[in-house]
Amino acid sequence: MDHWEIFDVYKALLAVAAGIILGLEREMKDKVAGLKTITIICLGAALFGILSYRIGGENNPTQIAAYVVSGVGFIGAGAIFKDGFSISGLTTAGIIWLAAAVGLSIGFGEFYLAATFMAGTLIIIFITPFINKIFRSKKVTRQLQLVIERENIEIKTDIFSALHKEGVIAEEKKITLKDDKLEILLEIVLSEDKIKWLLDYLLSIKSIYSFSF
Repeated sequence: MDHWEIFDVYKALLAVAAGIILGLEREMKDKVAGLKTITIICLGAALFGILSYRIGGENNPTQIAAYVVSGVGFIGAGAIFKDGFSISGLTTAGIIWLAAAVGLSIGFGEFYLAATFMAGTLIIIFITPFINKIFRSKKVTRQLQLVIERENIEIKTDIFSALHKEGVIAEEKKITLKDDKLEILLEIVLSEDKIKWLLDYLLSIKSIYSFSF
């Protein structure tokens, strides 16, 4: 029979609080899934947990909850974007997944377990920037824009060959013809010690009208 239980109200309030705590960090960084989205996911997962426990009973409370794990994956996938070598949204997708797990834990009444994993996630999120400063990646991604005369288009092949020979990964993003000049936009990934080599190499090619990276 459908009826109110004060314990379920407490679960809903805790799920909202957990969603706000997890979503606030994403909101502050202006991510695609912010406070409102993650709070709703956490609250919805808590409801699924409550329903699973009521319908499945104490012996088998995971009938409905099992689908939350796979279903929330579709929401998380929508937050991931790939642009060339750059991938963004992975952390947001992970937090969406965790928000669902926290909500389910609250729905099942596992409050301490939910709090433990939520605290662990927040610690990871906030200490990662400091760890990255200590163990900084030696690879950098740059946007390389070249402007060459139209009749010197064959120089593009030579540039790609030289980059590849030096271990620089390059992907052509766009070519624009403007005032009889070709503007070529490349996304490159190179080690920091190759930046000076790239500058010297580009300066040595007289066929390049201008460049920037």
